[in-house]
Amino acid sequence: MVELTVERTIAAPADEVYAWLIDPANLTRAPLALTARWTSGNGEPGSVREVLALGLWAREKIVAADPPHHYEYLILTSVPAIDHRGGTITLTAGDDGTTAVRWTSDYTHPARGGGKPMAAITSRLLPRSFAAVLAACAHDLEGR
Repeated sequence: MVELTVERTIAAPADEVYAWLIDPANLTRAPLALTARWTSGNGEPGSVREVLALGLWAREKIVAADPPHHYEYLILTSVPAIDHRGGTITLTAGDDGTTAVRWTSDYTHPARGGGKPMAAITSRLLPRSFAAVLAACAHDLEGR
């Protein structure tokens, strides 16, 4: 199993950071991401988004949301196949107006999805992608 965790503190209020991160269009700030959009809903539990990146297509469902504190998502289907145990973005507001963000995701690739060789690739690419999204969030929101 791959267990990913990426953290960053962003100098912006938690409500602004949450709103930025729940918007699927901002996932395209990751280097390999091409498109991301809601196919149903708008970020509340039950909403579904699709993400297309070089070498990946995924349909994800928001399974829990508590703005501006956290949301949880689950990859329902993807190419290559991913057995996703869930992803969570947790935001903790600081006394100084900053927001600590923790993004976790746990998954495996079954044999039909490339198995361990694919896990070796995605375990390196996905943390970089998550970090790039968080860096873009910081860039867009800090110093407003």
